[in-house]
Amino acid sequence: SEGGDAGSIEGAGEVDRLLGGIPQRGMVLGEPAAKVVLVEFGDLQCPVCKGYAEDQLRQVIEGPVRRGEARLDFRNYTIIGDESIAAGAAAIAAGRQGRGWGFVELFYRNQGAEQSGYVTDEFLTAIARAAGVPDIPAWNRTRASRAVLAEVDETNAEAQELDFTGTPSFAIEGPGTDGLEALGTPGSAGDLESAIE
Repeated sequence: SEGGDAGSIEGAGEVDRLLGGIPQRGMVLGEPAAKVVLVEFGDLQCPVCKGYAEDQLRQVIEGPVRRGEARLDFRNYTIIGDESIAAGAAAIAAGRQGRGWGFVELFYRNQGAEQSGYVTDEFLTAIARAAGVPDIPAWNRTRASRAVLAEVDETNAEAQELDFTGTPSFAIEGPGTDGLEALGTPGSAGDLESAIE
């Protein structure tokens, strides 16, 4: 990977265009009234998650999410290592300021090699700034808080309960489901859209 450079964050304009006008609250992207919730269990260090975000999920965001038919909920399933935990906590902290999905999308576009040491405070701060996190000191306090770190642990337990063993994995909840139902890793954006329908 050629990413992981805090001094050269790329893709902010592209992410702004992708997400512009879509509500963000916490780690949820989309209209709060949308009847379907598509939940991604992802690891920000995962190169497969990066590829999935830039292809399949982009189409879902441009389609059913933008139309208000579904909302996306990102949950950090930190299976790769300690750097994933730091990245996940930083994303949740960005979400507290309404920039969670911007953080996730920008992180993926600037992702370095797994566990290579690139997930530093400098890199995470550069991503947060580029994602438009308005209060960086508050973001720093939040990402280091016990509550946020506990939230990352809770997501790992939830993913294991759904029998997920890799990332990205998806689950869905809506009028046609019995609670949160596991989808695994659908092969295409069309498969995700069919599940939403």
